[in-house]
Amino acid sequence: MDKIITKNEVGIFALGGLGEVGKNMYCIEYLNQIFIIDSGILFPDEHLLGVDYVIPDYTYLEQNQHKIVGLFITHGHEDHIGGIPFLLKKVSIPKIYAAGVAVDLIENKLEEYPDLLSKTQIVEFKAHFKYNFKGVEVSFIRLNHSIPDSFAIVFTTDIGVIMHTGDFKIDFTPVGPSAEYDKLAHLGQQGVLCLLADSTNSLREGFTESEKKIGASIKELFSKIEERIIVATFASNIFRIEQIVEACVECQRHIAIFGRSMEKAIEIGQQIGYIKPPKGTIIDASEINQYKPNELCFLCTGSQGEPLAALSRVANGSHRTIKLIPGDTIIFSSSPIPGNQEGVNRTINLLFKNGANVITHSPITDTHTSGHASIGEQKLMLSLIKPKYFLPIHGEYRMQRVHGNTAIECGVKPENVFILENGDVVAFNENGARLAGHVPSGEIYIDGTGIGDISSNIIRERKYLSEDGMFALVVTVDVTNKEIPIEPQVVSRGFIYMKDSEELTKSIVADAKKFLESEIKKMKIINFNTLKYNLTEFLNQLITSKTDRKPIIIPVFMPIE
Repeated sequence: MDKIITKNEVGIFALGGLGEVGKNMYCIEYLNQIFIIDSGILFPDEHLLGVDYVIPDYTYLEQNQHKIVGLFITHGHEDHIGGIPFLLKKVSIPKIYAAGVAVDLIENKLEEYPDLLSKTQIVEFKAHFKYNFKGVEVSFIRLNHSIPDSFAIVFTTDIGVIMHTGDFKIDFTPVGPSAEYDKLAHLGQQGVLCLLADSTNSLREGFTESEKKIGASIKELFSKIEERIIVATFASNIFRIEQIVEACVECQRHIAIFGRSMEKAIEIGQQIGYIKPPKGTIIDASEINQYKPNELCFLCTGSQGEPLAALSRVANGSHRTIKLIPGDTIIFSSSPIPGNQEGVNRTINLLFKNGANVITHSPITDTHTSGHASIGEQKLMLSLIKPKYFLPIHGEYRMQRVHGNTAIECGVKPENVFILENGDVVAFNENGARLAGHVPSGEIYIDGTGIGDISSNIIRERKYLSEDGMFALVVTVDVTNKEIPIEPQVVSRGFIYMKDSEELTKSIVADAKKFLESEIKKMKIINFNTLKYNLTEFLNQLITSKTDRKPIIIPVFMPIE
């Protein structure tokens, strides 16, 4: 980066979060210091077969560990804190700065990694705290989101003020504390060099509905339902959980909790004081048979159709405790994340098939609202902050582009709007801003406990296996006489059914044997690596021409002398 930005410039870049919704990680570099904002994960879509999470490529941070002064967390959602254990395994972070719920969620996450927890210093900040570094003051502004304790982070440098909104919405009737609009207005009056703002809802007109309105809708629904209620929502949406608990108290229902992450979220919410159920409201799962159906509410995970989550197991009948009863009402207090719609639909269909009533968010039933700012709120943020330069972040490319156009409508000069990709560096100095170059960026796949041992080639192989299967040819080679003494054997999985394809199989084996015999005769000494490569190429072309499929080809040679 020393060659990309000069000593008197501020560099801003993202390692994740641009052109995508997830794995948020943004960096500000100034005076040989790196300030990291968030460290998230991305949940894989259906083409990343077998992958658990996707994280940013940390190469640049590994190469420049000596510059890192801290990791600053805007809020406690997984796409902002989920990558912290993986980051700490690769990079030495002096301190993690977080607030409220995020601190508990991070500590809970690191409890699974005792070696990391013992050497990680987490500093809990409040809205009025300020931290001073060389040429930089870091301060915070409380905003509203779907999780408590969400903050914008302000970096006041000698070059100018840089503000990162984190995820936010403008909610004038929030469930928790109000946003600090006075601080936003004051900051705008002082002058802001650059604003980095959440683009997730930049395609949605108007204002996002208030969380409190959803709470009122849920209470109204509860009052009309006479049988058992099962509510599925995000475990991290503590404000939503708080309102569900309040609805249960008002309707005199007892709550049983299912799902490890939901249990932990309610525990954290109670510790901090956001969730305050009267004694006896939350019961153990083993006690549910002691109450009438109209006295029960089950709060569970699985709103995204995750196969192993509580609701999915309830739907397919494999849950140990909850067995569906005709007349049960399931409320989805969430919206499907892009890529999850198929899994959600599958779960809903199973629930209906088992006699349940299912309520999802619609214009008639308000069971969910977003935690992100729509266009009206984005305009309000831009009007309050009045930035000279604007970087739309946290969104797919079209979201960033539309958000950039909104900024232009609000007075930002078109040439001062930067639509960046992960790794792109913008440098700011006293004379203006410029695109300064690129740092290493990309995707790292997490599969089980492995970090980065799953490459795009392996994903491609898994895709081929899932679509066209595998074809293995086991060949015995007499090395001394340079001949194939017995007929090659075929193993097929997911490609062709052997008993129904004997003629095709014999044809492939005959052609392969003829090809190999010709190749072996050309060699003075048999080179099995060369044979394997050549046979793979030959079989690829042969099988594609005969079947129009592309299975994974696995040649296996058994040499005898």
